Amino acid sequence: MVVDDRVRRAPSLVDVVAGRIREDITSGMYAIGDKLPTERDLSEKYGVSRPIVREAIGTLKRDGLVATRQGLGAFVIETKEIAFRLAGIDLTDAIDIRNVIELLMAVESAATALAAERRSAEQLAAIERQLHSIQQAFDNGEAGIEEDLAFHREIVDASGNPHFREMSDFLESHVRNFIRKARASSLRNALLADVQREHVAIFNAIAEGSPQEARRAAEEHLRGAANRLALLLSAGPAARQV
Repeated sequence: MVVDDRVRRAPSLVDVVAGRIREDITSGMYAIGDKLPTERDLSEKYGVSRPIVREAIGTLKRDGLVATRQGLGAFVIETKEIAFRLAGIDLTDAIDIRNVIELLMAVESAATALAAERRSAEQLAAIERQLHSIQQAFDNGEAGIEEDLAFHREIVDASGNPHFREMSDFLESHVRNFIRKARASSLRNALLADVQREHVAIFNAIAEGSPQEARRAAEEHLRGAANRLALLLSAGPAARQV
């Protein structure tokens, strides 16, 4: 019998906090319908920043345990672990990154094609606003991560199928931190123009109401993202500390 002594990737701080809250929910400390403590209370309880707590709550939302209500906070909607998971993902491994990107491509390309068919004028305008926000961030020398995420969320919402948004958010959560690092690296490598050209191609296809072209543009964008992540991985550990 061969013993695998390799050291596994340590969980992130977000994973740890999400796990602690998850344990409180599944152990019965909170029942369905109960409101979780505020971000401020949880940050003080666990000794972490509020953004860490916010991401942890986002993880629990994607796992189907909690839901947030605007202005009210997070509420427990399920107390049992029933969510779909991607187990054993290592975001420093090129093959794992490729596999997640391929799954994300299948979901987002289909959603983008549907958005080209179903989007309303208001939704198209919202997508265009986020497109301009990305460019403005780039022009200001910023990575534009949040603007980029908002752009894709508007597209997925325009598909008219809420399950696409749920799956997209779930998959995105597994690569978000690496996308941030790759985008910061892109700032140094002058690759942001390629990113925005891909975004423009997606928008134009949706505006023209061309599902086939929208699907192709979305797939090209995610292939580009995979290539940029591969460049970051090949640069070595020092380059990934961004």
